[in-house]
Amino acid sequence: MTDRLTDTFLDLVRIDSPTGREAEVAGFVAAAIGDAGCSVRFDETQVSTGSDSGNLIATLPATGPGKTVAFSAHLDCVEPCTGVEPVIADGVVRAAGETILGGDDKSGIAAIIELVRRLSEGQSPHPLVRMLFTVSEESGLLGAKALTPADCVADLCLVLDAAGDVGGIVTAAPTHYTFRAVFNGRAAHAGVEPERGVSAVVMAARAIASMELGRLDAETTANIGTVYGGSATNVIAPLCEVTGECRSLDHARASAVRDAMDGSMRAAADELGGTVEVVWKLEYEGFNFDEDAPEVALVRAACADIGVEPHLFRTGGGSDGNVLSAKGVPTLVLSSGMTDVHSEDESLDLAQLALLVDLLEAVVRRAAG
Repeated sequence: MTDRLTDTFLDLVRIDSPTGREAEVAGFVAAAIGDAGCSVRFDETQVSTGSDSGNLIATLPATGPGKTVAFSAHLDCVEPCTGVEPVIADGVVRAAGETILGGDDKSGIAAIIELVRRLSEGQSPHPLVRMLFTVSEESGLLGAKALTPADCVADLCLVLDAAGDVGGIVTAAPTHYTFRAVFNGRAAHAGVEPERGVSAVVMAARAIASMELGRLDAETTANIGTVYGGSATNVIAPLCEVTGECRSLDHARASAVRDAMDGSMRAAADELGGTVEVVWKLEYEGFNFDEDAPEVALVRAACADIGVEPHLFRTGGGSDGNVLSAKGVPTLVLSSGMTDVHSEDESLDLAQLALLVDLLEAVVRRAAG
């Protein structure tokens, strides 16, 4: 089984699938799981996501009773991911050239494919298994956001998209807000009549200086990402654009920080005689599980079944897990053995990939009761 799993992973990473060009890898996955007995369909999200493929949604029919379990992984990779040539040394896969490997998230995809193959070939009854393969995850979780609630029905969903050794269980992820603000002042000659001008850059600087930024507490961060304004040294800048964000594992705290940052910008503009237009966007809502929640307990028990020590952790980053959780399905994110993702140093230990499949199979067995 491990050789087949390795071959599947190598085949996957050799398929170019940058964000927006997931059709070929989606076709590969659809054929593989279709041959394993899954019903397969694509939704119609190309327009909203900008991808050449819709999300791939699949179901492996139940052969026995139990809780419905969903598994999810995304089909796209960050650049540079074109022309990946994987090499194996000492059981670890890396890219031979100046590209990423693509284990994010093709490790998760390969594991799901192998899981359904094992379940369809095995004799033990299993409950209904759903699969959600999303597009355009790396450009803002767009594929997951486009899923309908009807496609997100399960007693438990596991998103296979966290770095680290198998056994890692993400139990909490943040609510995340971003903003774009445009400060409007009045242009004037900086050397001849600066009194007639109102500097949008100064407004932005004063607003930023009054904000609490960085790590605000153990659960909360805030940041200014970009500042752009002005045209020349001798012109009082009439416009300045600022982008930034805040996020927290506590939803109410994220909202409070958003309001404080917004207030700082409006106060600075008003004080200096200008205006500001601020547009906030909720990128995704957070989720937070207690350590003794039944969903967590099931995955921890499955880890014990295969001799893996579970490691529960909270993260400051978001994933499709945030979106799926907000759509009403209890969702955890699992580590899939990948390391140094989004870099040319990315690697995947094949022993960890095999363990990941064992864990998913153990979860299904537990779900069957």
